[in-house]
Amino acid sequence: MKLAICPDATAARTVAARVIARQIRKNPASVLGLATGRTMEAIYRLLARDHAENNLDFAGVTTFNLDEYVGLPGTHNQSYRYYMQTHLFDHVNVTPAKTHVPDGAATDPDAEAHAYDTSIAASGGIDLQLLGLGENGHIGFNEPLSALTSRTRVVTLDRATLEQNAGMFGGNPEKVPARALTMGTGTILEARETLLVVTGAAKAGILARVVEGPLSALVPGSALQLHAHCLLVLDEAAASALTQRDITDWQMKHDPELVALLDPVHT
Repeated sequence: MKLAICPDATAARTVAARVIARQIRKNPASVLGLATGRTMEAIYRLLARDHAENNLDFAGVTTFNLDEYVGLPGTHNQSYRYYMQTHLFDHVNVTPAKTHVPDGAATDPDAEAHAYDTSIAASGGIDLQLLGLGENGHIGFNEPLSALTSRTRVVTLDRATLEQNAGMFGGNPEKVPARALTMGTGTILEARETLLVVTGAAKAGILARVVEGPLSALVPGSALQLHAHCLLVLDEAAASALTQRDITDWQMKHDPELVALLDPVHT
């Protein structure tokens, strides 16, 4: 696990976009795992700008999103398919047939979950998985007590998640769909590289438990401690509860990958 701590959220999102763009340029046929949420919107804007200004080419890229609400068709303005079209897919030259989001309107959600895992495997697996972190420690919609070996499946969302996402549904948690399809923690851990982006003081406490706490199903994000190639991109606010900053600060000064990422003259 490597930590890149940036001065503010803007810098953190810029570094995260740089990591994704670097992956695409290194391998134009990359398979990317994508996430949604407010943190990701700025990252996708930066990638779209890179496409427009520097010809970042998405034509050969395949994407798999982490999750989708059960019961919402892709045309619903709060579905994650709609989110991805609005914030990224409509602004770059990605091939529509190569973009994958679980079908929240599937008549058999369990079969859809199994098929989704099968599609990831058939693509050759995910090269780089982008992740956010829920305030209760979830990655994807793997809520507390999710098995660390879980596969793509239907889950019941935690009350804290419903409250956190209520703003997208008129501020009413009862309007947030109670279930979702999500890549499992085990599915996520199979990605060759993972990129967790966390900003803001509200997530400082849970981020510290992910990084420094024990491996526990109560904090699903702590499973990333098991990943051999996991990069965390944080702002100072999100990193404010970490107690081992001397280790992290030393790495940021001496690890070549981190030095290059955090140097604004490098791309």
